[in-house]
Amino acid sequence: MGYVAVKGGTKAIDESIKRLKYERLKNGGVLSVKDIQPGLRGLIDQVMSESSLYSEELAALAIKQAEGNPEEAVFLLRAYRSTLPRKHYTNVVNSSEMKVERRISASFKDIPGGQVLGATYDYTHRLMDFDLLNETKEEAVKWVEGFKKELPQVEQETDLGSLPKVIDYLRKEGLMRDFEVNNKEPQDVTKKSIEFPTERSERLQILTRGQTGAVTSLGYSALRAYGALHPTVGELRVGKLPIYVCNPLANSKAEEDAFYIGEIKVTEVETLIPVTVERKPGKKEIEFEIGCGICYGQNETKAIAMSILDQCLESPEDGYPVNDEEFVLLHIDSVESSGFISHLKLPHYVTFQSKLDSVRKTRKGEKHNENQL
Repeated sequence: MGYVAVKGGTKAIDESIKRLKYERLKNGGVLSVKDIQPGLRGLIDQVMSESSLYSEELAALAIKQAEGNPEEAVFLLRAYRSTLPRKHYTNVVNSSEMKVERRISASFKDIPGGQVLGATYDYTHRLMDFDLLNETKEEAVKWVEGFKKELPQVEQETDLGSLPKVIDYLRKEGLMRDFEVNNKEPQDVTKKSIEFPTERSERLQILTRGQTGAVTSLGYSALRAYGALHPTVGELRVGKLPIYVCNPLANSKAEEDAFYIGEIKVTEVETLIPVTVERKPGKKEIEFEIGCGICYGQNETKAIAMSILDQCLESPEDGYPVNDEEFVLLHIDSVESSGFISHLKLPHYVTFQSKLDSVRKTRKGEKHNENQL
């Protein structure tokens, strides 16, 4: 879990913790977890993704305890996650079964099932809405009730539970290479430290757990000629996936014997990256490779950046940092990076005094030599 402060005067630490609580409560307001859940949806999704723990309530609690600091909230939630027993493994989830809430393609205007814009800030004016200063709960309830009356008619127009994948149509045209299905058991990076070179399952786990800003920044750097060519979003989906576990009392692992235990909301992105391949000597062709990104909640920018980095790491290349798996995977983890930087606040008296003594001795020696001259 990286570095964390563990030493210090007991009385001083107690007083520091009291002061921390005072700063949270001094204005007389107590932020309710029930208010954080519906009101800070984006932050909750980010914390859940980086913590590898899907629980909106616990994410909201961590955000409250951390006073809105994402890195601290992720640290708290990961620490709690490490105490939980793993009782079951879910069946493999097929993202084509997603009940779509939002689904767009930047590659094709017309796609089977149509573009579903859903909830997004992409088409807003992005101007401050000062009406929210006076927004009341009564007004919000009334507006939601009116919107819900329109939902049945909209949902009947399209079956949002079985929309085909855009990528499949490119495969049918032979514009993408076919690969054998890989059913190898994925590595679990939360149970075992990674060793290089990594497998793709490890890379995808670390990318989806990566700090949102770090993943986005590295993905952006790849676009600016430090990695992959310019990709195009083949399909971006936001929706809910059903989760099943096998019947623990049955010997069979058949799908019909599995239990439905709930659903999770995810963002999934498949980007198309054009690459040049030489099939015959002197004959080059262009085909597409896929970059994959998926994370908890609605976090579209991170999922797109993740898909870019996925393709970069699938194609190691000297000279580009984002094609180096050690560089990418060891620097995007929010707990490790923030912990290592934060440890600089801890006492370094002994090491600094040693360096200071060396500087003094060096300076003293230089002055002694100058006097001799």
